[in-house]
Amino acid sequence: MTGQLTFAIPKGRILEEALPVMARAGVVPEDAFHDKGNRSLTFATTRDDMRLIRVRAFDVATFVAHGAAQVGIVGSDVIEEFDYADLYAPVDLDIGHCHLSVAEPKDGAASIDGASHVRVATKYPNLTRRHFEARGIQAECVKLNGAMEIAPSLGMCGRIVDLVSTGRTLKDNGLVETSKIMDISARLIVNRAALKTDARVAALVEAFRSDAAERAA
Repeated sequence: MTGQLTFAIPKGRILEEALPVMARAGVVPEDAFHDKGNRSLTFATTRDDMRLIRVRAFDVATFVAHGAAQVGIVGSDVIEEFDYADLYAPVDLDIGHCHLSVAEPKDGAASIDGASHVRVATKYPNLTRRHFEARGIQAECVKLNGAMEIAPSLGMCGRIVDLVSTGRTLKDNGLVETSKIMDISARLIVNRAALKTDARVAALVEAFRSDAAERAA
């Protein structure tokens, strides 16, 4: 056993649900983590051999895949979007549920779309292209990191692909879902090399797996 383990967790929607799951697996952040005024990205835990980093969800997968973090929690949407070979997702945590969908204005997609070509605003270009390619349609993806819902009304695109939970944001912006791409839940992810070489990583996987099994029972 050498050095500290780095556990990457996402800012945003998954975090609140993830914290009690982490605690049951023995991953508890220092008190400063809960200080809303604290802008630090790195935090100690109650384990001397582990620290947390709190980063954007898309960056969680990148840190773990490249070995900068050994373990993390992230949505299955991020895992599928990047499809990193060095990333392994052994446990479905059964939290952070939502889905990824195609949506368009309730009166129909803008005329900038053709029969075999669509322009789509999304932060999921790879998943979006694969979804439309399977239907024989070429998707031109306009990469946005937020505010996708207003893109059609501004003439940027005819459709969007984004996460949907309650659907309220789509409705408030005059959009309707037209197809679901995938259901999403949060997963424990690990670096494949770390799993093979560090027994602590394997032990964490088993702790999270046991907790998930108990909650499902």
